[in-house]
Amino acid sequence: MGKSLDKIAEELKKGSKKVQLIYAFNGVGKTRLSRVFKEMIAPKQEDDAVAVAVAEEEEETKATKVIYYNAFTEDLFYWDNDLDEDVNRKLTIRPNDFTHWILEEEGQGNNIIDLFQHYTSDKLTPRFSEDYSEISFSIERGNEQRIENIKISRGEESCFIWCVFYSLLKEVVEVLSIPEPENRSTSQFNSLEYIFIDDPVSSLDENHLIELAANIAELIKNSTSGLKFIITTHNPLFYNVIYNELNLKEGYMLERNEDGTFELKEKKGDSNQSFSYHLFLKQTLEEAIEAGNIQKYHFTLLRNLYEKTANFLGYPQWSALLPDDKQTYYNRIIQFSSHSTLSNEAVAEPTPAEKQTVKFLLSHLIKNRYWEKEIPQ
Repeated sequence: MGKSLDKIAEELKKGSKKVQLIYAFNGVGKTRLSRVFKEMIAPKQEDDAVAVAVAEEEEETKATKVIYYNAFTEDLFYWDNDLDEDVNRKLTIRPNDFTHWILEEEGQGNNIIDLFQHYTSDKLTPRFSEDYSEISFSIERGNEQRIENIKISRGEESCFIWCVFYSLLKEVVEVLSIPEPENRSTSQFNSLEYIFIDDPVSSLDENHLIELAANIAELIKNSTSGLKFIITTHNPLFYNVIYNELNLKEGYMLERNEDGTFELKEKKGDSNQSFSYHLFLKQTLEEAIEAGNIQKYHFTLLRNLYEKTANFLGYPQWSALLPDDKQTYYNRIIQFSSHSTLSNEAVAEPTPAEKQTVKFLLSHLIKNRYWEKEIPQ
């Protein structure tokens, strides 16, 4: 029998594990779960539009019980687009005690900028205002030309906000690693019990997403204060890195039933071993083929399915599963079609030949009994 999100949150609260890692497809309810969990630990204050929640019963001492990152965290940041002059566009920070602490008292501004440029581009530069209430962005265009006060993309904005949040988490872990509370630089985290991270920066490329996951895992390893971490994601690669970096024994999968209730199922192994994600990819491709609605993004799903199959069977390269007589040809087609994102490189509707390629390569992967063959070393 299914459960409400309140019941699921209660299970997470009672959990004794240092890390509870949860996978769920988009739209299942990960972000809602993070909100329900936060409200259970620290009911909303009148001024609590922030990512760091304060327990109502301990408001006088500002005892922080839970810190969380989710889609609502981005509400702390909003654009002033300078609609009158259309010149001085800037990202405004909704002021709170914790951005003040991390930016002004701890002086993490430069570290946030460096991390953001590492994930994006060293030509894209954020600049904090003197009071740290606003951020403007500029981009280098070559020939010593620089465009000031640009509005960055939604993905870049999410990345910047994550960098602020990650810097906060890192400092919190370091503060709490000092055993004697009287020796800590602040007392506002002495009552902290939970950190809830929901789907950080899904817009990153695979290499940076792996690095981000590894950094989170390293931060968790360095936490010695008894903090408990809850991490939710829809990204199987992110899940796998966290799972393996922390040598977890099991994770969880959040599922929603047709009646609107939920299941939190324990899963052994990473997503390649415990989830039916490859079956989801296969089903999605088969439905697109049957409906005659193959789009460019289906090449990405096809490549993902080949990669997971090769990884599960132990093949060093996913291209080894392509038809022997045309491996190079089909490899180039999949590589180009799955990575082509610029409007002048690809049209939304694939050609009939491209659609046939998706259909043929899916059929090829399903019909060939690769597990019976000797795996190349």
